[in-house]
Amino acid sequence: METISAPETLTTERLFIRRPRLDDAESVFTRYDSDVDVTRFLGWARHDWVEQTLEFLQYSNQKWEQDQVGPYLIFDKMNDRLLGGTGLEYESKALASTGYVLARDSWGSGYATEALHAIVEIARGLPISSVYALCHPEHIASVRVLEKCGFNLEAKLSNHIEFPNLELSGKSDVLHYSLCTQ
Repeated sequence: METISAPETLTTERLFIRRPRLDDAESVFTRYDSDVDVTRFLGWARHDWVEQTLEFLQYSNQKWEQDQVGPYLIFDKMNDRLLGGTGLEYESKALASTGYVLARDSWGSGYATEALHAIVEIARGLPISSVYALCHPEHIASVRVLEKCGFNLEAKLSNHIEFPNLELSGKSDVLHYSLCTQ
């Protein structure tokens, strides 16, 4: 794969978005990784201990070293308050996945849409042709964000992924959204 580095920091009108650091663990854990409501529709298990968040940040560093792209943290540019996380992860030479999570007190302010627009712009500068995101069918706010950012619903995949923070047994349906970047 052609190696083109994604920027480690970027700014939008209201946001400062940067590569995570290990010393972010406590803030990430407190703001959203341990929150029952925030993690409800996520594909990874809610963190019960800050050490789990630290493990994720170590994984994040490995992804950045390996792929020159990875997770990002989202901050309010005005007050440096951590709002959430987003990122890009290569799936193949032509395809990357994305997602986002926001702390509960950051919902409904357009931050997810603004951050996802920034991630799409990063993707357009990388050697990939498409970005996709998966979304639980009941996560209406996330569906709206994806659609506002130009993602198209490609398929509803039946029994495709386990959502570990929902009290369900087995795999759930998921919506597959994608966006061409080239």
